[in-house]
Amino acid sequence: MLDLIEREAIYLYYYLDIQVRQLFWFYVLGTLLGSAISVFGKDQLKRLLTAQVGVSMGLLGLVIAALLGFASPICMYGTLPLVAALYHQGVRQDYLGCFMVASVLLNPQLIAYSLALGPTVFTLRIVTCLIMALAAGFLLRYCFNNKAFFNFTSFGPGRNNDTDPNLVMRYLKNVGRNLKATLPYFIAGMLLSALFSIHIPQDAIAQVLGKGNPMSILYAATLGVPLYMCGGGTIPILVMWLASGMSKAAAVAFMISGPATKINNLAALKAVLGLKHFCYYLLFVVLSALILGFATHVLTLTVGL
Repeated sequence: MLDLIEREAIYLYYYLDIQVRQLFWFYVLGTLLGSAISVFGKDQLKRLLTAQVGVSMGLLGLVIAALLGFASPICMYGTLPLVAALYHQGVRQDYLGCFMVASVLLNPQLIAYSLALGPTVFTLRIVTCLIMALAAGFLLRYCFNNKAFFNFTSFGPGRNNDTDPNLVMRYLKNVGRNLKATLPYFIAGMLLSALFSIHIPQDAIAQVLGKGNPMSILYAATLGVPLYMCGGGTIPILVMWLASGMSKAAAVAFMISGPATKINNLAALKAVLGLKHFCYYLLFVVLSALILGFATHVLTLTVGL
């Protein structure tokens, strides 16, 4: 029994050491970058979105809204008061919907973390998330052109935690809050990934989530719902799964369904969508994960990603 525990501890240390070496600096980069944008770029993001009041810029406007959503480091509970204020100022709801979906899927921290997935999967994550955000904007523009999709009546101004008059202290406090919010999940993700590596054979992962399984995209999209703790927490799991044979198409489905159905995001979105429109959102997420996963599969077969 003691030998079994010692062997388990040795394996656990081995896999954790590998992951720390692989992922630590991506985590540090993401944390520092996210805090920098939150402290020094939040007002600029708001001004850029406000500049679109009453203006229809077509696809370009949606692209700008999506990119601003990716650049926003604010959690969904912080994003909603900002979006509510912009909505009441007259910013088009298709732009706001595009911004919100992009913000749900990616943020500066997660973009930096995702570099650990390698250039191909990283690029697929950026492109597919952009496509999904643009699709949300198009659907709002053409299906809800003359009627409201959101209900922001219950949202007042959000609380601003970055108020220290000393800019250096303001930044350091923001870094501390980011670490407090994400580090436990990052460590939990590495532990879970190490346990997967010890107890689940690579062949089993390749069999369930590999490109040889026609159901792998559906399985990955489904697994994204319970396993998505936070962005940093899922990167170690994805790195391990990809190394074990997970297909890029399944990875895309997981990376879309996970953040889009994170319980905190769902609770916040339910508050501004109502039951009917919330169900539309869930259907949109499921179809997006499956369609973009399948498109990635076709692309992989065509060009050999």
